[in-house]
Amino acid sequence: MATFHVVIHRSGPDYDRSLQLEQQSGWDEHAAFMDGLVDAGFIVLGGPLGDEYRVVHVAEAASADEVRDTLAHDPWSGTHLVVDSIDAWTLRLDARRPTGA
Repeated sequence: MATFHVVIHRSGPDYDRSLQLEQQSGWDEHAAFMDGLVDAGFIVLGGPLGDEYRVVHVAEAASADEVRDTLAHDPWSGTHLVVDSIDAWTLRLDARRPTGA
């Protein structure tokens, strides 16, 4: 069974609240990094919450340390995004499951 972690980020000190997400400095590098994590199957779900200053990611990883170590390579780590928490998540309901499984 896969092990998932829920990661909560908040805007870091370099995040300019007067600009939209895609207008932030270093957006292209951050987006390419995150797309790579999705392509690798590390990030399963992710995106900003309604306030646009907090972000949730669901990562498939063996441990919170693995999540933290991987996200430390994000060009926005510590500047535009700061990790608030990483919690293991037991997935009990999943509508994406194939029928009959």
